[in-house]
Amino acid sequence: MGENNKEFKPYIPAEKITPEFTFTSIFMGIILAVVFGAANAYLGLRVGMTVSASIPAAVISMGVIRLIMRKDSILESNMVQTVGSAGESLAAGAIFTMPAIFLWAKEGVTESPSIVTITLISLCGGILGVLFMIPLRNALIVKEHGVLPYPEGTACAEVLLAGEEGGSSAKAVFAGMGLASLFKFIVDGFKIIPGVVTANIKALKTELSAEVYPALIGVGYICGPKIASYMLAGGLLGWFVFIPAIVTFGANTVLYPGTDTIMNIYLENGASAIWSYYIRYIGAGMVAAGGIISLIKSMPLIATTFVGAMKGMKESGGAGTKRTEKDLNMKVVLAGVAAIILLIWLLPQIPVSLIGAIIIVIFGFFFGAVSSRMVGLVGSSNNPVSGMAIATLLFATLVLKMSGDTGSHGMVGAISIGTIICIVSCMAGDTSQDLKTGFLLGATPKKQQIGEIIGAIVSAFTIGGVLILLDKAWGFGTTELAAPQATLMKMIVEGVMNGNLPWALVFIGIFTAIIVEILEIPVLPVAIGLYLPLELSTTIMIGGIIRWFVDKKSESKNKDAGSGILFCSGMIAGEGLVGIILAILAVAGIDSKLDLSGSLNLGTVGGIILLVVMIACVFVFAKNKKTSSKKKESSEE
Repeated sequence: MGENNKEFKPYIPAEKITPEFTFTSIFMGIILAVVFGAANAYLGLRVGMTVSASIPAAVISMGVIRLIMRKDSILESNMVQTVGSAGESLAAGAIFTMPAIFLWAKEGVTESPSIVTITLISLCGGILGVLFMIPLRNALIVKEHGVLPYPEGTACAEVLLAGEEGGSSAKAVFAGMGLASLFKFIVDGFKIIPGVVTANIKALKTELSAEVYPALIGVGYICGPKIASYMLAGGLLGWFVFIPAIVTFGANTVLYPGTDTIMNIYLENGASAIWSYYIRYIGAGMVAAGGIISLIKSMPLIATTFVGAMKGMKESGGAGTKRTEKDLNMKVVLAGVAAIILLIWLLPQIPVSLIGAIIIVIFGFFFGAVSSRMVGLVGSSNNPVSGMAIATLLFATLVLKMSGDTGSHGMVGAISIGTIICIVSCMAGDTSQDLKTGFLLGATPKKQQIGEIIGAIVSAFTIGGVLILLDKAWGFGTTELAAPQATLMKMIVEGVMNGNLPWALVFIGIFTAIIVEILEIPVLPVAIGLYLPLELSTTIMIGGIIRWFVDKKSESKNKDAGSGILFCSGMIAGEGLVGIILAILAVAGIDSKLDLSGSLNLGTVGGIILLVVMIACVFVFAKNKKTSSKKKESSEE
C-alpha cells in the first residue's frame, strides 16, 4: 500500500500553481457556510440527524465559478466547498447539545444563553476541531489512501472533476432544492397536507406512521438501505415490541416518570405518550451504550492514529516539502490549541472550569481522531457524534458532581463541555473529508486548513442568531422542533446530577445495545431509530428502499455517484432553507396568513399522494447515473 501511495498523482500536480485561496472562493464559501449551517441546524433540530453539505456545496461552487463566472479553476471550487461545508458541521455540533440550555431557561433553572456565549463556545469547538485534525492528516488521508474510502470526500472530488467536462450535475441539485422547497411550503407553509400520516393499530396498542417530508427520503437515499433498515429496526423494536409490552403488562401501574396509570396515559394521548414517557429513556441507555461500545472498539485505531500523528508532526511543513504536502506549522497548531483551552477556562461567558477544560483536551483529541476515522469509513452523514457526546456528558457530569460543581451551574457546564466536544468531532470529520477531496485534486492542505478555520469562525458568529431565531419561532422541544438529541442530553445531565434517572429503563436500553452488538449489528443506527419517533425512521426507510431498488436495477453499488445522490442532497438543502424562511415568517407573525388548512385540507389521502410524488421524483433523477463509470475508473486508480 505504501508504494501505491508514493505513486499517487493528484489531478493538479504539486509543481503546478493554480488559483485556490482567492477572494471569490472565500466569499462564496462564507455565503454557503452561513446558508448550509442554518439549513442543517433546522434539519438536525427536527429530525435528530444532519447530512453533510459537502456535495451540494461542491456542485454549487462548480456551477457558479465554471458556468457563471466562466473560470476554469477546480481548486477554487474545492476551496468554496471546504469553507462552505464547515458551516453545516459546526451547526450539527451546536444543535445536538446547546438547545438543552434553552429548555432549562424555559423551566426557570438558568438563563437563556446569550448570543455571545453561543458564539464563543462554537468558536472554540470549531477551531479546536480543525486544529486537532491537522496532525492526523498524514496518518489518515495520505498513509491510508486506498484503505479509508472517505465516501463524501471522494464524491466531492468526482463532482468537481465532472465539472471540468460540463456542469450537468448542478441541475440535479437545484431540481432537488426547488421541488423540496415546493413540497415543504405545501406541508408546513400552506398546511393543506398533514406532516405525518398515521395508522392506529389498536390490537397491538401502537401505531404506524410516516412523515411527509422530502428531506427524510433524501437522508434515507444517501444513507442507503442498510443504515436505513437498522434505524427502522430500532423504531419497530420501540413501537411494536416495547410499547405494546409496557401497555399490556403495566396497564394499571403508575411508573415514573409517568404520573398516571400506563393505560390511562395510552387512552388519553396514544402510543406517542408512552414513547415520550418511557421509550426515550430506553433509547438514551441504548445510544449511550452504543457510543461507549464504538469507543472501546475504536481504541486500537485511536492508539495507532495517535502514534502516526506524533510521527507526522516531524514530517510536515519542512522547507523542501511539496505544495500538496504542506500543513499548517505544528508550532502554530499547538499554540492555537493551548490558547483556546486557556480561553475556555478563563472567559466568564464560557461556564467551564479548569477540570472541564482538561476534559475537553483529552476527549476532544481522541474523539476528533475517532470521528476522522469513522467518516473515512461511513461518511460524515453517518458519523455517530451524538454517541460520542453522550459518553462525554456522562463522564463530565459525574466528574463535575464529584468535584462539587452541582446544580444549574454544573449542568450548564456539562452541556457546554459536551457542546465543544460535539463540535470538535463534527469539524474534525468534515475537515477529513475536505482534505481527502483536496488530496485527490491536488489542493494545498495548508490553504484548506485556513479555509476550514475561516468557515468555522463565520459559522460560529451566525449559529447563535439561528438558534435564537428558531427558538423564538417555535421553541425547542415542540412538535415543530423536537430537538431530540439536545432533549436526550438534557435528560442525561439532569438524571446524573439529581440522581433520579430511571435507571431500570436506561439499563433495558444498555442491555438491548449489548444484545444487538453480540448479534454483530451496528448499535448506533438501531439506537437512534429506537430513540427517534417511528415516523422519521419509516420515511427514511422509504428513501433506503428507493436506493436499494435503483442500485439493484443499475447493477451499481456506488455509494456516492449518480444524480440520485445529488438530487437528494438538493432536497435536504431545499427543505432546510425553506424551514429557515418559515421560521422568519413565524417570528414576523406572517405565517398565519399562509395557512390554508381551514379552507383546504387534503388529509391523509393528500399525504399519501405527496409521498408517492416525492418517491417518483427521486426515481426519475436516480436513473441518471452519468458519473458512475467515471467513478469506477477513479476508484480503480
